[in-house]
This record gives sequence, C-alpha cells and structure tokens, in this order.
Amino acid sequence: MSNNYFIRAAILAIGLQVGGCYTDFGPVVPTPEPVIGTKAVTGLQTGDKLKVIVYGEDALSGLYDISSSGDISMPLIGMVKAAGRTRAELQREIARKYSSGNYLQEPKVTVDIVEFRPIYVFGETLRPGAYPYKAGLNVLTAITVSGGFTYRASRDSVFVQHAGEDVWHEYPLSASVPIAPGDLIRVPERYF
Repeated sequence: MSNNYFIRAAILAIGLQVGGCYTDFGPVVPTPEPVIGTKAVTGLQTGDKLKVIVYGEDALSGLYDISSSGDISMPLIGMVKAAGRTRAELQREIARKYSSGNYLQEPKVTVDIVEFRPIYVFGETLRPGAYPYKAGLNVLTAITVSGGFTYRASRDSVFVQHAGEDVWHEYPLSASVPIAPGDLIRVPERYF
C-alpha cells in the first residue's frame, strides 16, 4: 500500500477524534433531549443499601447491601436476587422464601432503599469523585456538589453515561438533564 493511503487514514482518524465522534473514554452520542429509563431510577441495583423488615422477627430484619453479584444475603434463606427487581418484587420474593422454607407462616416483609448507589463526577471539576445520590439531582447540581467548574471546563456541554449503558451521551449544559443513581458525569475541557 502506498504512503498516501496511510496519510489519508491518519488524517481521517484525527479528524474524527477532533470532531467529537470518539473520545478517550469511548463512543459519544449527541443527545439533545435527556431521557432516563425508569429501570435506572426504580429498579434495585448493585451498590444500593436496603432496609429489610420482617415484621415480628427482629433477628431477620436489618440493613443489607446489594453485592456485586446482585444479591443480598438474608438469614436462614441465604442469597436472594435483588438487582433488577423493584422493591415490591423483592418483598414478595423474600416472603415467599421464608414461607416456602417453613421458617415463617404468612411473613410480612417491607423493603426500603436507605441509600442509592453513588453518582460519579469527574473531569474539569474542583473535587471530582463519588457523591451520594439524592432525589431530584440534575447535571448542574451534581457539578456544584463536586465543587463547580475549573477554569479549563467547557461551559457548553457535558457527557453522561447512564447506569448500565456503554456509550456517553453528550448534552447541552443545562439544569434539565436529570441524573439517576450510578450515573457517570464528565465535564470536558474546553478547546479555547
């Protein structure tokens, strides 16, 4: 192959990187309208902390973390799949396991989320890192929690990778971009 071919390929690769189609963090999808899947907000996921109450059974009630495998370890019944389920589904499953194992008759179980998995803010912010998720969080409040912008930060757009997705969504920087538990928020550097 000729040198001309390699030069054109190099120019094309550089042009795509500069043009924003690819970043060192992976593929980017320009997304003008923020969309958050309901499963990201309502479904239980790895890293969530749950309070499980089995009424009348203090020894079975307590705080449980959803493990990296998506399970919680309950006394007597062992591992129960929690990730991907709603609170109501998990309540029914725990009650079913306690009653089918002849441990309890007609158990009453409630599951509450004590703490969601954190969000992660990095890039051109003063204090990048993991921060606890709070209901109603959006991109601007997440950046504010992480100390605000550095002097090098872009004030035009922000990249968000929603929990469970492999691509980055590029949004215009505004308060209308909602954040869900487990989201990654990256503030890019401005070019000029």
